[in-house]
Amino acid sequence: MTERMDSTSSPLVDSTLRQSSGQASSPLIGLIGGSGLGDAVQEQLVNFSETAVDTPYGSPSGKILTGTFSGARIAFINRHGDGHRFSPSTVPYAANIFALKKLGVTTVISSCAVGSLKKDIRPKDIAIAGQVIDKTFKRQNTFFDNIAAVHSELANPYCGRLRDAIVNAAGSIKSKVHSNATYVCMEGPQFSTRAESLMHQKWGGELIGMTAMPEAKLAREAQMCFALIALVSDYDCWREPNEKKDAQTLLGEIIGNLNEATANAIELIKAVLQSGENLCDDNCPCRKSLELAVWTKPQHIDPKYKEIFEVLRK
Repeated sequence: MTERMDSTSSPLVDSTLRQSSGQASSPLIGLIGGSGLGDAVQEQLVNFSETAVDTPYGSPSGKILTGTFSGARIAFINRHGDGHRFSPSTVPYAANIFALKKLGVTTVISSCAVGSLKKDIRPKDIAIAGQVIDKTFKRQNTFFDNIAAVHSELANPYCGRLRDAIVNAAGSIKSKVHSNATYVCMEGPQFSTRAESLMHQKWGGELIGMTAMPEAKLAREAQMCFALIALVSDYDCWREPNEKKDAQTLLGEIIGNLNEATANAIELIKAVLQSGENLCDDNCPCRKSLELAVWTKPQHIDPKYKEIFEVLRK
């Protein structure tokens, strides 16, 4: 089933919003990830459907997959699109987050591949991000440019309540899970120089990647509970390899590590969804992040942006 949604209210949006606000038995949990995670989720989805969502920020990376996964209602979006079309700099982050929120999602678990900046965070491990150093500069990082002055609190960029639920669930899986890592988000698409990698270590960085931001910033502006599960594919270039290997061999190792880390992440996500934890809580501070953030007086905000505020504040 594929349904086209315009930027106005529709029966599908209204129904999903009612479900997420407690008028149905279970909320809709958002998942964001790459193609590997998406393929694994799609294979196990029950009552699978695809939905194309229009947003004021353009089209999302692709259609949103909805269905039941591990006993929970989920909405999944492939960050890089079908065929990995979008580079980290060109992913439509604002459209992706807005589309999920428009469908009624208030809690999002995101995943992405990373390199490790620490010896004890090994390839194939999983790390739960706790902090971010944002080095990106080419991406839309707010919903409110030319609309209003909005200053969201971001001292803790990830939802502490949701992170705790993930960390607690990690005890039930066999994989090594690091519970509180600092992620350095670079612009890319090129990887780091060795000097940069060593600098990132001195900053206190533990993971290096290209997609953590601006997702977390936009999720905070959308009043969503948001957490990031990082999949460690390799050590960043601060670490000299023990033996010389050709590029194809190294790439094969990285892909193998990422595939195994993805499988580990699937097990962790399942454990979280089956944990019985309240993953969607309207009393969480994340769900009130715009209350004191909008500095522009209402009479100075153009009425044509009413829908944006209505969706983000739900």
